[in-house]
This record gives sequence, C-alpha cells and structure tokens, in this order.
Amino acid sequence: MINIRGTVLSLHPLFVIVMLASVITGRFFELLTLFVIVFIHELGHAGAALAMGFKVKSIQMLPFGGVAVIEDDKRMNAAREMIIALAGPLQNAIMIGIALLCQTAGWGDGPFLSYVIQGNLIIALFNLLPVLPLDGGKVLQAIISLFVPYHATLLWTARAGVLCSLLMIGYGLFPLITGEGINLNLLMIGLFLAYSNFEDYRNIHYRFLRFIVNRSGIHEHQQDGVGTAQPIVADSSKPLDDIMRLFKREKYHLIYVMNRQGGLMAVVPEQHVIASYFASDRPPWYA
Repeated sequence: MINIRGTVLSLHPLFVIVMLASVITGRFFELLTLFVIVFIHELGHAGAALAMGFKVKSIQMLPFGGVAVIEDDKRMNAAREMIIALAGPLQNAIMIGIALLCQTAGWGDGPFLSYVIQGNLIIALFNLLPVLPLDGGKVLQAIISLFVPYHATLLWTARAGVLCSLLMIGYGLFPLITGEGINLNLLMIGLFLAYSNFEDYRNIHYRFLRFIVNRSGIHEHQQDGVGTAQPIVADSSKPLDDIMRLFKREKYHLIYVMNRQGGLMAVVPEQHVIASYFASDRPPWYA
C-alpha cells in the first residue's frame, strides 16, 4: 500500500496471488503487461477527476481490473460522472493507437505490440459493458438519472446488474451441458460482478441517503438563478421518504401539497422536506 499525495495505491490480496501464480506458470510478463494497461486505464479516471477538482481517495488493483475511488464533494453530476467513466477506455484507445503506429513504422516487437492491442481492446470493451461497477454501467446510470428519479435509477441499475451478471455466470457454465469444460474466466468475472451488484442492491437505502444529504449543491445552483424548479404534487398524507424518492439528480423541486379535496395546502421547497425528514419533525406544511 502506497500513499501518494492523499491517494492510496494498493493491490487486492487476490491480485497478489494471481501474480505469484503467473510466475509459476510462466505467464508473468503477459500479466505484468495487462497490469500496466489496467493501471493506465485507472489513471485515466483519476486524471479526469483531478482535472475537475475532485479528490481521488484510492486506486486498487483487483484480479479482474482496477477501481479508482473518487470523493463526491457535492459537485458531481451526470456529465462529470460520464467524463470520468469514459476517461479510462479513452486511455486504452490511445494505447491502441500508439501500438498501431509502432507496428506501421516497424518499431518494436510485432507479437508484443499485437498483444498490447488485443489486451487494450479486451479491457476497453469489457469495461464498456452496461453493468456496474464497470465504466459502461456508470455511464448508463448517469444517463438514466437525467430522466427518472434517482432512487429508481439506483434500484433498476442494481437489478439490471444482478441480472446481467447471472446471465454471464450461466454462459460461463453453459459448456457443461455440451460436455466441455466451463469458461472459468467468464464464470469468475460473473461471480465478481454479481456480488458487487448484490451489495449495491442491499445498500441502496444508504446510497440514497447520501444523495439526499448532498442535495445542498442543487439548492445553491437554484439560488444562483440557474435552472427551473420541477414541481412534485403530493398528498398531505404522503410520507416524506416517499416524496424524496421522487427527487431527480439534477433538478430542484418544489413540493405542492394537496389535501384530500384537491386543494393546495402549501408549496414547500425540497430542502424543508429534507430537514424535516432528518429532524423527525412534523411535515413542513403543518409548521
């Protein structure tokens, strides 16, 4: 574990085991090349985040790739999230371009350059799969959050991730039916993604609460006169958490509280609803 200016660089224990196994099997150089490719991929995420003023808390190398943990300081929005996510595959595209240029010019070892191109292509395409926590899954979640409430975004992307992971596991086990050996790599990746998405699904409540706590950035954005408030019409008996589940990621909301006769009781800014929820106080339209 290494700490460089507040960013912790570490190797997952399983990754260390895989590296040691590669020495025994004589595949260390190939694995080292993939390690460098994945590390540069993760540096792409980190570099994009740092360029936009975000803090990169850690970069960890996993057996099936890497993960850069970026601190959300209330300024993260869908566009920035997509830029950071796509910055990783962009590094793979740049490395492919450099390798192709070297091949064309006759520089370097041909088989090694072909391996670099193939490795970058596989890593880039794999990471662009629309499954969390892969880059494609992050991009998909960011796009969906622009159109549907954020709670529903978290719920359905986690469910879709679990489903896609199970399909990947099934595809990895399918050769058993035909009497062939299982696709171990695909099976392990599917199990890893299934576990990650299942944990995401279990923690949706806490991830949503973090989203709600960070809503102050939306309030400041609205107070600057940028954007238009989106109304939410709610019955006076509707629980506060149900109202908050209708909040969209990049919209500021005014809640129109209606009585049972359809009359307007109050128009409440969303921050009052949030404050009342965390204070366990009466709904703000009774204040």
